[in-house]
Amino acid sequence: MTATGKELQLPFYAKASLILIGLYVLINMLYIAQDIIVPLVFAVIISIVLHPVVNFFVRKKINRIVSIVITIFLTFIIIGSIATLLISQASQFSQSWPMLVEKFTGILNQTVSAASGYTDISPEAINEYIDKGKDEMLNVGKAAIGETLITIGGIILVLLLVPVYVFIILFYHSLLIEFIHKVFGRSDQSQVSAIVSETKTVIQLYLVGLIIEAAIIAVLNSVALLALGIEYAILIGIIGALLNVIPYIGGLVAVALPMIVALATKSSGMYAVYVLIVYYIIQLIDNNYIVPIIVSSKVKINALFSIIVVFAGNALWGISGMFLSIPLLAIIKLIFDHIEPLKPWGFLLGDTMPSLLKMKPFTRKTKLS
Repeated sequence: MTATGKELQLPFYAKASLILIGLYVLINMLYIAQDIIVPLVFAVIISIVLHPVVNFFVRKKINRIVSIVITIFLTFIIIGSIATLLISQASQFSQSWPMLVEKFTGILNQTVSAASGYTDISPEAINEYIDKGKDEMLNVGKAAIGETLITIGGIILVLLLVPVYVFIILFYHSLLIEFIHKVFGRSDQSQVSAIVSETKTVIQLYLVGLIIEAAIIAVLNSVALLALGIEYAILIGIIGALLNVIPYIGGLVAVALPMIVALATKSSGMYAVYVLIVYYIIQLIDNNYIVPIIVSSKVKINALFSIIVVFAGNALWGISGMFLSIPLLAIIKLIFDHIEPLKPWGFLLGDTMPSLLKMKPFTRKTKLS
């Protein structure tokens, strides 16, 4: 408001500049404070998922604090069991990495010898490139192990922080909800209640659905790879299920890893083809049955923004950002869908295609009217 009581109207370029500056500052803050924010975001998401379990124990006349402790303890037993299995499998895989590289290099040498007769490039030149690539692969493998150790150290730190955050968020759940209500005016209380209630319910269904989907895909992947006799089937199957949470990109990486292992460990290259076929069948089952039935949700993000936020999450917070990007975008879309001025942005993030028959063609007459 100005001194005369009139509302100050900023031109479009000024509003756009302020928005861009605000986004730049926000992104920098998120990047700088990622060591604090990432565990907190994980804790909030885990708390949303675990809240119904805590309420279940509370309804059984168990003290709320005890209910929270039991829920967190059971969650860590499940996560710890999966982590122990993955670490044991990963240890065996890292020990076999040089052997896999040697076998894969031998396959490439045979391919080069067969292909050199159809090209003008000498086998010696190609083999020189392959030897260089093999050394790089071994170095990458060693570097990856070192980075893994650093990552494990970071994960241990997160594992120490997240349970504390989860406990506090679950314990102060009613206080946090009341705070959200107090931030807004009395006239908006009904809308705030609707947004909070529906958002929490839909997110719980969405995230629990993703967890169940990942578990089913992990079992299908592992069983299929074990049936084909692929080494490290359980590790690769679980990794594929986790990558499957990342839309589009994750599926490509998930099928590439078992195909490479099949090529390196099996006598016939047809096993890689069998892996591709089996994974394609699993993807068809996932897309046509598992996702519509189990992950059926009001949260539907279109492919364009799914890919963009995955890359943006990786650039901002690394691997953690890739896994958090889709749930966070789903939360943002839910909020947009409930706030009238932001509904167009929620529509843009969704995958509901408008019917071309309902769209009015732009003509000169329309413009003049």
